[in-house]
Amino acid sequence: MAPKDYVARGRNKKPAPPPPKASLPWLRIIITFSLLGLFAYFLWSIKGKAPDNQTEVAASKQTHTLEDTEALPEIPDEEWEFIKTLPEYTVEIEQQEQDQPIVQRLMQCGSFRQEHQAQELKAKIAFQGLEAQVRSSKGSSGLWYRVILGPYDSKRLAEKDRHTLQRAKIIGCKIWNWNLN
Repeated sequence: MAPKDYVARGRNKKPAPPPPKASLPWLRIIITFSLLGLFAYFLWSIKGKAPDNQTEVAASKQTHTLEDTEALPEIPDEEWEFIKTLPEYTVEIEQQEQDQPIVQRLMQCGSFRQEHQAQELKAKIAFQGLEAQVRSSKGSSGLWYRVILGPYDSKRLAEKDRHTLQRAKIIGCKIWNWNLN
């Protein structure tokens, strides 16, 4: 069997016919020239309709300003009383002491049946620089281990710590008003 000549094989093909010549877009050319003609006619038609003299324009402005000033009354001088009376004015407020209950906010980040799960979450929280506690509580459904942070004096501080934990992918922490007893 003789080797095939792949280069020579490609020479036997007929050359591709040349692409057809593109014709001019006569419709677009006609529309463009007609629009230019209409615009030129519009400019020619408004050519003579502008005022010839600047004096006519100035005179018409002058008559309008004389009429307007004669029709307007004089501006009265206003006196503001509050400028004189405000520095002398004082406000008396009675303050009554109210007994506000001290509200402590705690943040619970988890509640587990197994203590080692609660300790794992406490360790993750410790890696974020926060101190958590694991507290056991006995409920109607058995013994639970809660992971708690706090107490916080303000909700803003608790929210700050919660956002720190959310950035560390510890999600689900809730802020509660709780009594530690």
